[in-house]
Amino acid sequence: MPAGEFARICRDLSQFGESIVISCTKEGVKFSTSGDIGSANVKIAQTSNFDKEEESVTIEMQEPVTLTFACQYLNSFTKATPLSSQVQLSMSDNVPLVVEYQIPELGHLRFYLAPKIEEDEN
Repeated sequence: MPAGEFARICRDLSQFGESIVISCTKEGVKFSTSGDIGSANVKIAQTSNFDKEEESVTIEMQEPVTLTFACQYLNSFTKATPLSSQVQLSMSDNVPLVVEYQIPELGHLRFYLAPKIEEDEN
């Protein structure tokens, strides 16, 4: 997906809550959060833009997954946005999120973030 769009989503949703729930289904990817002042949702659908490939969104999914991550760390990762026009998010159950920026002619930058574990209140 476009790196600038990912940075904007993380920045905007961090105004509402401390953690972002990322859900990937066949309909698309949904970023959501809720906090004291309200809740917010952003949904991204797969798009292809042949004129500007850096603006296209590609979703490859084997099975639906929903994980929760801390906004604070996602916002730190987005500081790499100026280095690349695209960002790749890789998610799987019980595995850290991989946020990868491809940097032309240099390589890549990968960040790993473990999902938040919800404690059962028994």
